[in-house]
Amino acid sequence: MKVIIVGGVAGGASCAARLRRLDEKAEIVLVERGPYVSYANCGLPYHVGGVIEEEASLLVADAATFRSQFAIDARTGCEAVAISPAEKTVQLRDVASGELRTESYDKLVLSPGAASIRPPLLGIDLPGIFQVRTVPDARAIREWIERGSEFLSGMHKYSGFQTLRPKTRAVVIGGGFIGLETAENLVHRGFDVTLVEMGTQLLGPLDVEMARIVEGFVQSHGVRLELGDGVAGFKPAAGGAIDVETKSGKVHPADVVILALGVRPETALAKAAGLALGERGGIRVDEQMRTSEPDIFAVGDAVEVRDFVTGDWSLIALAGPANRQGRIAADVIAGRDARYRGTQGTSVIGLFGAAAAWVGASRKTLERRGDTDFEEINLFPNSHAGYYPGAKPIAMKVLFRKSAAACWARRRWASTAWTSASACSRPICRWARRCMTSHRPSFVMRRNSAAPRTR
Repeated sequence: MKVIIVGGVAGGASCAARLRRLDEKAEIVLVERGPYVSYANCGLPYHVGGVIEEEASLLVADAATFRSQFAIDARTGCEAVAISPAEKTVQLRDVASGELRTESYDKLVLSPGAASIRPPLLGIDLPGIFQVRTVPDARAIREWIERGSEFLSGMHKYSGFQTLRPKTRAVVIGGGFIGLETAENLVHRGFDVTLVEMGTQLLGPLDVEMARIVEGFVQSHGVRLELGDGVAGFKPAAGGAIDVETKSGKVHPADVVILALGVRPETALAKAAGLALGERGGIRVDEQMRTSEPDIFAVGDAVEVRDFVTGDWSLIALAGPANRQGRIAADVIAGRDARYRGTQGTSVIGLFGAAAAWVGASRKTLERRGDTDFEEINLFPNSHAGYYPGAKPIAMKVLFRKSAAACWARRRWASTAWTSASACSRPICRWARRCMTSHRPSFVMRRNSAAPRTR
């Protein structure tokens, strides 16, 4: 059996490694358009900020590792440009030389990921404007910070009063995971940071009152927020700087600009091959990660999955679900009856020593669906028992269905970095039911009275 896997970062690499463990004889070809496979893209903002000092620390495994340890034919700089489901072939292009070759397959797995949104704004291609998606992106930002513009370069070489370097300025566009994490790391590097977000809050999955807590906290650490204001364009300024113009007419000067406007699934290859796409624009798959073509599977950020709570189709661009989907696809290819049961969207983000986390459906999601059969509990317990030093407050919210006492979601903000979200499982539902029937929210607070622990 010959299996070709397109995309070698999260889902693709997990699929390849899992399939080799299940089948020692299968011929596995792993192709990746970029120069790296299996790297920690969630760590890129922290490499920009110097928290992760060495670029090599981001690389989980390279192509040579896949070849030597797993007998997998891993090819970097190799792009899949066309698929023929009828002939069961893939056309591959060498990125460096442009040479084309055709490979046959018995099973094909697509893990193309999602592309950063880059709208056609005036001046968006100016030097000093970056996105944070790949290892080369992070490297380019670090190099620009250290020697990019006239303003940023060479200041450390001066003497006397010239060593009093002016404050460097960064504008981050987008208030999601990457935008906030990059903003924090640029603050750590000494930048004066402005974050521009077209929406009226940070972290869109959160309900607005929880987002306001996050916003106040990041502002207290020096991040200037411009909410409800989209970017209109960019213009070059003196000394290699950039003026970021917004739709409200404001101008924010910057020495470096980070685009963190979100991602959209890369589906061009699948669409050209005639594979079915879903209502959200992702590749439509079943519970076994099969596409509309039985011998073609798809995993990761490019696919639509069922929301575990609402049952709606959704796009979840997270590494955890992508890795699990890759392993499930490998199981199915190897003859096992594995199934993906949906995604809860469990997420956690650390910011300036604090953490925000959520799981399940938010109030605004339920209201958007027209679902009114729910209530919520808002709690503010300590992170652990008050008698133990270092206790910090937690803002916690639990949503539950009124008619069935089922738990919809749990989301929390805590000023300690160890806090993370708990899965909305059956024990949590029993806990929520007990809270409602006994009318004793102190029971919920006591569940958070343990000493600190890392999860």
